[in-house]
Amino acid sequence: MNRTRSILGTASETAVKSRITVADRIVDLLAERTDHVFGVGGANIEDLYDALQRSAAPITGIVAKHEFGAATMADGYARTTNRLGVVAATSGGGALNLVAALGESFDSRVPVLALIGQPPRALEGRGAFQDTSGGVGRIDAERLFGSVSRFCVKVTRAEDVTAALAEAMRVAMDGGPAVLLLPKDIQAHALPDPVVLDGRRLDVGLARGDVEAYDQPEAYDEALALVRSAASSGLTVIIAGPEVARADVRAELIVMARALRAVVTVTPDAKDAFPNDHPLFAGIAGSMGHPRVAELIGDAALCVLVGTPMPVLARAGLEAALANCPRVLHMGTDPAFVQTHARLRGPLGSRLREVASAVPSDSEFEPARLNLPPALKVPPSSGPGVRYRDAVEAINARLTPGTDVVVDAGNTGAAAVHHLPVPADSRFVIALGMGGMGYAFGAGIGSALGRRRRTFVIAGDGAYFMHGHEVHTAVEHHVPVTFVIFNNNAHAMCVTREQLYYSGDYTYNRFGPARIGAAVAAMFPHIPAYSTDTRASFEAALDETRSATGPVFIEILCDPDEIPPFAPFLKELSA
Repeated sequence: MNRTRSILGTASETAVKSRITVADRIVDLLAERTDHVFGVGGANIEDLYDALQRSAAPITGIVAKHEFGAATMADGYARTTNRLGVVAATSGGGALNLVAALGESFDSRVPVLALIGQPPRALEGRGAFQDTSGGVGRIDAERLFGSVSRFCVKVTRAEDVTAALAEAMRVAMDGGPAVLLLPKDIQAHALPDPVVLDGRRLDVGLARGDVEAYDQPEAYDEALALVRSAASSGLTVIIAGPEVARADVRAELIVMARALRAVVTVTPDAKDAFPNDHPLFAGIAGSMGHPRVAELIGDAALCVLVGTPMPVLARAGLEAALANCPRVLHMGTDPAFVQTHARLRGPLGSRLREVASAVPSDSEFEPARLNLPPALKVPPSSGPGVRYRDAVEAINARLTPGTDVVVDAGNTGAAAVHHLPVPADSRFVIALGMGGMGYAFGAGIGSALGRRRRTFVIAGDGAYFMHGHEVHTAVEHHVPVTFVIFNNNAHAMCVTREQLYYSGDYTYNRFGPARIGAAVAAMFPHIPAYSTDTRASFEAALDETRSATGPVFIEILCDPDEIPPFAPFLKELSA
């Protein structure tokens, strides 16, 4: 009996391999845009993984521990490589687990493509397991994912897959995410050989009028006139945002800054938009930034917002200065949340070059180096462990050019944004669109796989308990990630808020002590894992792991009552 099963299994496998399926076609098309697919398997997406396994294309399937982690891997991969990030998930709970991460990609306009399995069409509305067809009493996947994507289509005919996938990838690369819902029977559908599919463009699924916008001539002339009128009137301040990195136009931004003789600040989620060691760099704007930025804008003849709509975390403390600035020009995809006097839309690189050429060039101009902006002053902390700034300075002293950094939200993130300069040729990523905790673990893994270089993930213990077990994925694939976990046994930003905005007589946000470093060392005895409680022991762990080729895990104990460099908190303390 066993022999017969083996023979039948071999014949069946040969038959399957000889067929070209929709899933095969998807993989072939994906390989033109990416070299990784992140996801979690399941019955209604297994055909895609089967196609990945047998594909001759240079594309690797990665199975994460949770769909949120997989989607953040795709997000981090896309942000730091400027390529398409792809996530795959099965139907039901697996699909629903993508929503939070796709929400971050949506708000931050990250090019992510989600391939989501669905039950076979014949079973929809007939008691299918994990039915999200939108029938009576059932979740409607198209409506659900349409709200966290800029393109969402359910493929119901095999011959539509080429057009649907091409359009999804196009929309995603214009500022995704995009979603394809793929019934299991469609994925497994055999295609004729040679494959001849309908290549027509789909004109469905585009959400909220998301098309590339270009300026009318009068708007263009108005914007350039604004720049010329300010050229001899005084200081120009540029505030650069994350669209600079998405469009990969850092070089163009430098050229424009030199042409305008402007100082450049960056938003908290765009620290790598401008070299942090450049003579014209003036620090960070907003809630985690430097007070000097408001003073610079107050003295400016022109403020140019590049690649940011200036959400609250970017404009905190700057509202009055921006409102009083005589000339504010906005360049970017999304409308600004602050008053502007002119706006330039269209390809950001082209617009930066045009603005640079709008003023007379001075090839001999050499900017004087600005003094480094003073850090925010935080109250002294006398609690246990290592201070945020000391830990960040220890990391900074050991970061080499080309080392990428991915930071999670919270007090830890505020400290890293404020105190950690971006090394040369490096990316710095923090997800402030939705600010979901645990984002950095998956995003750091995706970035390291995509860029093939060491990435530092900096996160708190609360973020670790949410999605930190993606460390297992890093171990499985020997990914060069150094995980640094600031453990204060609390949701520390929530503790701070309880103390500043409420009575402080209670807390829901302090935890019992957890030995995270020891736990990881026990789970993965073959990787370097440390628990440190002094700056010296933390520095020793960093030094001992400098030559590691795979994952490293370092826990650093710190004080849950330390106030981070977060301007709204400091303003409340001084009120």
